[in-house]
Amino acid sequence: MQGVLVLGGPTASGKSELAVALAERFAAEIVGADSRQIYRDMLVGTAAPSAAQRARVPHHLIGFLDPYERYSAARFAADALQAIRDIAARGKRAIVAGGTGFYLRALCGDVALSASFDAPLRARLAREFALHPPEVMHAWLASRDPERAAAVVPGDRYRVARALEVALCGEGAQRAPAPAQDSLRSAGIPFVKRWLEIPDDVLEARIAARVAAMLSGGLLEEAERIGVDAVAADAVGYPQALAYLRGWSTFAELRDSLARATRRYAKRQRTWSRSEPGVEFAAYDDFEGLCRAAEQYLGWRSAG
Repeated sequence: MQGVLVLGGPTASGKSELAVALAERFAAEIVGADSRQIYRDMLVGTAAPSAAQRARVPHHLIGFLDPYERYSAARFAADALQAIRDIAARGKRAIVAGGTGFYLRALCGDVALSASFDAPLRARLAREFALHPPEVMHAWLASRDPERAAAVVPGDRYRVARALEVALCGEGAQRAPAPAQDSLRSAGIPFVKRWLEIPDDVLEARIAARVAAMLSGGLLEEAERIGVDAVAADAVGYPQALAYLRGWSTFAELRDSLARATRRYAKRQRTWSRSEPGVEFAAYDDFEGLCRAAEQYLGWRSAG
């Protein structure tokens, strides 16, 4: 099987369009690696690849899951590997593109995914979450495992709880045997991992443009349709939109809070990238440099 190009980067760094351009250059298909773009009916708020982009290049693991269904890094790794194998069977190359660092790390085989823990630990965490706000629980996680905490949104109760299970396993939790973990590395599939770097001023301008596009493109209607009970309702943009719809903020405050939350998310992604195993950094606009990396390390050749 031909190797895989793994492309990560902070939100609004241009991953989607860059991945499409690379896919067109090398006759490739794209496998998404975003923990929120996997959900159906959330294309606006998650800035998922547009219909035009998906018409240019086939995309996988985008908009396929019900917003009320839980998903995991282990399941993502298995689904992504299957998609990569299917792409190879069609004689195409695969580009994995997304900003969820833990998904990328799981797929590459650079992290030990959490096993199943005993019921007492889970019950303990459930009690703690009932007593404390999610930000307090996230701070607890950060004190135990800063790297995992950097990759988890503080308001994401489910992922904070799962990460805490891992962090606390050395404090008396009984770990069940972990299942065999399939990954690009364990499957012997070569890959090149690149993370996009983007100047702060360029990112700031892009975030402002994205916020404007989301608000004009139907974010409020999308958030109202998804509601507060969906697993994916804590994705950046939806809590802010729902607060506005409840009358808790003005439209100007909504716009500012969306930009602020997006900036914070990008900062967390950048923090995560600094500890990413085997990654090399690339300028957000260095298309030809990424092409050369694919040619040099994966043996890809232009389809044109």
